[in-house]
Amino acid sequence: MTIRQLSVFAENKPGTLVRITKTLGDAGVDIRAMSLADTQDFGILRLITSDPVKAGKVLADIGCVTSVTEVLAVEIPNRPGAMTELVTLLGEHEINIEYLYAFITVSGQNAYVVLRVKNPAQAETVLCGAGLCLIGEEDINKL
Repeated sequence: MTIRQLSVFAENKPGTLVRITKTLGDAGVDIRAMSLADTQDFGILRLITSDPVKAGKVLADIGCVTSVTEVLAVEIPNRPGAMTELVTLLGEHEINIEYLYAFITVSGQNAYVVLRVKNPAQAETVLCGAGLCLIGEEDINKL
């Protein structure tokens, strides 16, 4: 079970992030999770939103270059060592993680890890086989 992540190629200058987040907010799109990786001139903003299709459209309308990527979201316990267990499991099955980021909810009981791998179906089999719960877009929108 994959979820859609919106990636935004953003110029690294004051006001860019404000323009992006304001555009999404004005369109009624909620940001559920985000990660920003930068270089000197540009950054890649990765977003999990309540409506990735609408988010992509409204950002394209203001001139942003966007793409939608299928990623996995897995629920892990919010405790020391849980991330190590997750990445160890994937490593033992020779599944390379291209990138990941995590977030927790208000309850703080679980953390949610968004990760990009080359073969999501293989990773899903491994994760579910280990008893980990993958979450979908509907689950994220309920958080």
